[in-house]
Amino acid sequence: MTPHIQTDPRSNLIGSTWMIAAMALFALEDALLKGASASLPIWQVLVLFGTGGAIVFAVVALLRGTRLFQPDVLSRPMKVRVLFEILGRLFYVLAIALTPLSSATVILQATPLVVVAGAALFFGETVGWRRWSAIVVGLIGVVIIIQPTGASFSALSILAVLGMLGFAGRDLASRAAPASLSTEVLGFYGFLCIVIAGVTYRFWEGAPIASVDPQTSLHVGGAVVMGTAAYASLMKAMRMGEVSAVTPFRYSRLLFGVGLGVVMFGERLDQTMWIGSALIVASGLYILWRGRQA
Repeated sequence: MTPHIQTDPRSNLIGSTWMIAAMALFALEDALLKGASASLPIWQVLVLFGTGGAIVFAVVALLRGTRLFQPDVLSRPMKVRVLFEILGRLFYVLAIALTPLSSATVILQATPLVVVAGAALFFGETVGWRRWSAIVVGLIGVVIIIQPTGASFSALSILAVLGMLGFAGRDLASRAAPASLSTEVLGFYGFLCIVIAGVTYRFWEGAPIASVDPQTSLHVGGAVVMGTAAYASLMKAMRMGEVSAVTPFRYSRLLFGVGLGVVMFGERLDQTMWIGSALIVASGLYILWRGRQA
């Protein structure tokens, strides 16, 4: 039986508020992880962060009487989801650690564009020429930001693109995941994927375990709190209001991420960043609008 979702204006307003809160918390999580990576190897940041988040969701599952280990966890969509979760988390954390937080955040906003394209290609969803055109325009915005032919191009900027593609694949796999898997189960395995990503990256990074000072502990612990709270807020947003009403507020993450990058890390935004951001956000909002009209 499908739960009834209220769609009155008040529910949409509350859902939108939860969505903005979730995006603010995700942006803070990114900033804290970037801060932790300044004094710890990136693989260690991933392992500590993933372990903390997994413990939180395991406790929630225990309190709710939810089984973490069940047959549907081994379903094919979940295996695909795990793979893309590992790729998305690994490359995005590398991006926020090694490149400006603001640019990584902006590129991440292209995820919905790739999800819509993937839904058309893999799930047979109808996407007209207008939305395909918007997808192309949004991806052009990504190209403008990374400037692959410019003198200032850095291969590290590709990390955010790879992270974005990983998250898009995860979201597509989540659509096919068994409905029997609850939020806390998906959250638990999502954070375990971060641990796997960290352990895997250690072989590449080759850095030894570093001691964790009090400030770094606060960074990692704060990231765990922000990340799990953001996940819970996102679920509340999607269940409280209409998807078409609350989803556009995902783009508030761009404002929070860019703001934190400027204030905390002294980053500067150039003209190409503004142009690329505008194309990505405008394309995403147009696709949402066209989807609702359809």
